[in-house]
Amino acid sequence: MDRTEPHTGSGGDLAGHPCALAGEGTKCGTVSPVSGIPVAEDILDTAIAVLPLQEVANVLGTSSNKVRQMLRDGQLIAVRRRGELCVPSDFVVKDGVVKGLTGTITVLADSGYSRTEMLRWLFTADDTLPGSTPINALRSNHGTEVKRRAQAMAF
Repeated sequence: MDRTEPHTGSGGDLAGHPCALAGEGTKCGTVSPVSGIPVAEDILDTAIAVLPLQEVANVLGTSSNKVRQMLRDGQLIAVRRRGELCVPSDFVVKDGVVKGLTGTITVLADSGYSRTEMLRWLFTADDTLPGSTPINALRSNHGTEVKRRAQAMAF
């Protein structure tokens, strides 16, 4: 068998080959889609504006690689819209990420929320919050109340 054609790791003439070392039944030559950037499902209303990563970088005055790192580090949440990674425009302001958003994402992540659940919570109407949604409350400097509610949801 040619080592370059897809096969399973069953030893034989492939002893020492990476797929043989990985274990019985491991497929070799098969590449699965991998992304180091966590992406939420796009559950947002289509009326909610999103920005491609390059535009986010322009708003923040940084590179798109830095924005990707911010996504990997949990400072922002991305969705895939029309095949392109995007960030809700409500997450950024001209001088950076909305104050309190990163901490809120961390609290929600520590509580076991997925990126999609976080996004849903941030954009769900709540008449008891100033600004009517958690993200709008963050944008209007009510981060303490938003984080308090995020912490309370963990219990």
